Amino acid sequence: MKDSRGANIYLEKLGELKLLVREQEPSRVYCFGIEEGSLFIEATPQSDISRKITAFQYELLSQRSSADLRSMAAPCQPCSDSEVLLAVCTSDFAARGTIRGVEHEKDQDASLIAVSLSRLYQQKSRVFASVGGRARRWVGHVRTLLECGVKPGEGEFLFTGSIRFGEAWLGCAPRYKDFLRLYSEARQLGTNPCQVDTD
Repeated sequence: MKDSRGANIYLEKLGELKLLVREQEPSRVYCFGIEEGSLFIEATPQSDISRKITAFQYELLSQRSSADLRSMAAPCQPCSDSEVLLAVCTSDFAARGTIRGVEHEKDQDASLIAVSLSRLYQQKSRVFASVGGRARRWVGHVRTLLECGVKPGEGEFLFTGSIRFGEAWLGCAPRYKDFLRLYSEARQLGTNPCQVDTD
């Protein structure tokens, strides 16, 4: 859930309300499961009598990949070999590229990673913009939790992850050379879950 305006939003369970989003709070993503309760929306008092509209964005997820489950349970841990191979096939985005910079947003509990991509394998939404003519490149940003302590790193990475509320969130991100070795071994054994053009 993100971008609540004009109301306070609570989780209601067994007659008790737990404040989830206060109207004055900055734009932020909140995640919760169905077992935590139902949404309860309370309009905030207004000083004028004009008609007000309450709006918020939400996303319902019914199935999660193993990489998504891993990122929820241990968001800063490296992915296993099988998770990396599955992530390149099933993630909302998968790309080869470098880190241009990292900005830590303490108020959002997130880090914003500026990336430059030399290869875009897939993206479900246009979160990465094409720049350049002959040598196609893409640029954009990928978010991750602040607690992961991401720092700018040298070399190329395979970036995979999910798109939430129009923003790319990091899933698995091994060094590209490590992914190539892993993918090559899986191809030889016939255990790769999909074909990836690594040329």
